[in-house]
Amino acid sequence: MDVNAIYILLFAFGLDSIFGDPRKLPHLIVLFGNSIAFGEKRLNKGKSKILKGALLTILLVSISFVLPYTIIKYLNVFDFQIISMLFSIVMLFYCLANRTLIKEGYAVFNTLQNDGLEAGRKRLSWIVGRETKNLNTQQIRIATLETMSENLSDGVIAPLFYFLILGIPGAMAYKMINTLDSMIGYKNERYINFGKFAAKLDDVANYIPARITAILILVVQFKLNGISFVFKEGKKHSSPNAGYPEAALAYSLDCQFGGPNYYHGKLLEKPFIGSNNREIKHEEIKKVSGINFTVTTFFVLLIIGILAFIQYA
Repeated sequence: MDVNAIYILLFAFGLDSIFGDPRKLPHLIVLFGNSIAFGEKRLNKGKSKILKGALLTILLVSISFVLPYTIIKYLNVFDFQIISMLFSIVMLFYCLANRTLIKEGYAVFNTLQNDGLEAGRKRLSWIVGRETKNLNTQQIRIATLETMSENLSDGVIAPLFYFLILGIPGAMAYKMINTLDSMIGYKNERYINFGKFAAKLDDVANYIPARITAILILVVQFKLNGISFVFKEGKKHSSPNAGYPEAALAYSLDCQFGGPNYYHGKLLEKPFIGSNNREIKHEEIKKVSGINFTVTTFFVLLIIGILAFIQYA
C-alpha cells in the first residue's frame, strides 16, 4: 500500500460518518445480495448441496476480490490515479456501516420510548434475526445493544481490518463473505447444508476482528482490566465470535446480555453473558453510540499510524 491508502481511508470514513448507507443510490451490498440470491435459487436443490454452496461461496468471494483488484490495477497502469482513488473511496465507503448502525440503534430506542412496546418490537425486527413479537422493553433494549456490539465488528472493524492487510479487494471480499453468511448461513432446513461452508468461512474471517473489537471497546472505556471477563464470558456464546464484543460491551455497561430467545419458531437456550441483570435505561443508547463511534475512530487512526509507519520506515 502507498500513502494514497491513508487518503482513501480518511475520505471513506468521513463519508460514512456523515451520510451512512446511501439509500437512494445503488448499493454494493444490494448487488452482492442479488448475486447470492441468483446463485442460491439455481443451486440449492437436489444432491450435493454442501458442495454446491461451497462452490458458489468460493466463486462469489473470488470475484469480489479479483474484480476490484483488476479495476484498480489497470486504472493505475493507465495513469487514471484520480479515478482509481475515487473508485476505492466509494467501495470502502460502501463496506462501512457505523453511522447506519448507530442510527438504527437510536431508531429502536426512540421508537420504543415514544411510540410504545408494539412499535418498538416492530422496529427491532428490522435489524435482528430473533423473533420480537413477545419481547418486553428490557429485552428490546438488550437485543439492540447486542446487535450494535456484534455489528460493530462485522460492519466496521472487520472490513477495516481486511482493508489494512489486503486493500480494497480484501474489504470487498470480506463484505461478500459476511453477506453470504447473513443470507444463507442459517441452520434451518433450507440452508443447513447449502450455507454450511459460507457460515464456517464467516467464522474464520471474523475470528481476529471480533477479538480486536472487544479489546478496542475496553481500551476506549479505559477498562482493560475487563479482558479476563471478556474472554471468559465471550466463549459462552453459540457463535465463536459474536460473544466477545458483546461481553466487552456488557462489561463496560455492567449489565447482562444473552439468554433464551426464539428464532424461526424455535427456542434457543443461549447462555447469559455477565451476571448483573439490571434494567437498561433509555439514555444508555447515547453512551453505546459514543462507544461505537470512538472505537471506529480509534481504529481508523491506528490503521493510519500503521500505514504511515510502513510507508516511511
